[in-house]
Amino acid sequence: MFLFKKIAALFLFPLPLTLLCLITGIFLLWFSKKQKTGKIIITLGIILLAISSFKITSDAMLRLIEYKYAAFSGKTEYNRTQRKPAFVVVLGGGHISSNELPLLSQIGSASLARLVEGIRIQRKIKGSKLLLSGGKVFDPVSNAEIMSEVAKAIGVNEKDIIMEADSRDTKDQARIIKSIVGDKKFVLVTSASHMPRSMALFKKMGMDPIPAATGHLVVKSNALSPSAFFPSSGNIEKTESAVHERLGLIWAKLKGQI
Repeated sequence: MFLFKKIAALFLFPLPLTLLCLITGIFLLWFSKKQKTGKIIITLGIILLAISSFKITSDAMLRLIEYKYAAFSGKTEYNRTQRKPAFVVVLGGGHISSNELPLLSQIGSASLARLVEGIRIQRKIKGSKLLLSGGKVFDPVSNAEIMSEVAKAIGVNEKDIIMEADSRDTKDQARIIKSIVGDKKFVLVTSASHMPRSMALFKKMGMDPIPAATGHLVVKSNALSPSAFFPSSGNIEKTESAVHERLGLIWAKLKGQI
């Protein structure tokens, strides 16, 4: 079921779905009499690609998700919780382990953004532990191990690091982290787009983490550049993030996880 979920979701991403439409349409045009159907499917594929690759649409899709939770400032959060967090939990966001690559080339960009923010917060909250979460999914080395090595390389004391290296997805992370933190207060660090789903899963487990959104792909700005009027792969990445998180929320609801 886990592998099916991962593979099925990929076919609903903009690029695979667009390519599927184009291939299907071209096949119908060349090898069948359903010329009109082929033209319609190709047209839908091109429209989908356009929607996915322009800034105005990709930003609109992702902004609603990314700005649901604010970044961590360390000011209002303490007044609200009354208790100082004992842990700063960082959810892993991918990596590729390789002896041929330097350490910073092995950690994914999402993981790095989350880790750096987690370290910043952990240094702000004296006495807190840095809990790094992420298991082995398609890599022989866990995400937590890679994040731990990067954290130590940039000066975090090994005694302040706790690793959770058994989880395969966010649901697993919530379940396992609960057994580690217990009733203690903690800050939850993950990508802004991933935060709504993470908070829902953690709250379903009876936890009430302090959200610390980071790694925003959509930046609020009044400036308008010429690139806003042209398609780009960066905008497709934003659309994929929005689709990925919405699919994740739908799946979690169907499974009764949130």
